[in-house]
Amino acid sequence: MEWDFIWKAILIVLVGTVLLRIAGRKTISQMTLAETVLMVGIGSLLIQPVAGKNVWTTFLVGGILVGTLLVMELLQMKSDKFEKAITGKAKIIIDNGNLNEKNLKKLRLSVDQLEMMLRQNSISKISDVKWATLEPNGQLGYELKQEAQPVTKKDFDDFKQTIVNLIPSNAQLTHINEILGLINNHTQPESKEDIFAEVKHKRHKEAPPKHLQ
Repeated sequence: MEWDFIWKAILIVLVGTVLLRIAGRKTISQMTLAETVLMVGIGSLLIQPVAGKNVWTTFLVGGILVGTLLVMELLQMKSDKFEKAITGKAKIIIDNGNLNEKNLKKLRLSVDQLEMMLRQNSISKISDVKWATLEPNGQLGYELKQEAQPVTKKDFDDFKQTIVNLIPSNAQLTHINEILGLINNHTQPESKEDIFAEVKHKRHKEAPPKHLQ
């Protein structure tokens, strides 16, 4: 019985790790189309030596794949047109709380799929979103409307300091602090438009367009 597969398997792991390290960290986390092709190609290549293929030829081809990706990434940094052709650009899917049906249809993204992405980002209402984009790597980019943005600790402390400056009385300050504490701990009641509620009730409050269902 031949035991070549043992050292080949170990070598595959080591060389595969080096190749992915050369390809870059973002290749592993959020892949573009070219990077996805590379990962599939390397995955298919690295298993071939175990099946009897020449291990060094396989590693050479893997190196060529990674080298090609690096050249493509450098070209994308130099040319916006090349980047658009290879990676693509972000597409607006929500504009000021309204669905961009044209882009959703072009991206073959249903309303249910969009709502899933919003829920994963703790967004409960489409109407709260000022802008939302689908990035080339498939991730969701978004900006909430000003009134829907969460209050930061700095915002809260600034507001509290303003009240302190306006009302120096200790008794009144104590009362204001109590009110601020209630505001800070206040939670919004469930909205009828809440896309989390849609999951609970297994239906849309307003039926999405048929071509996006």
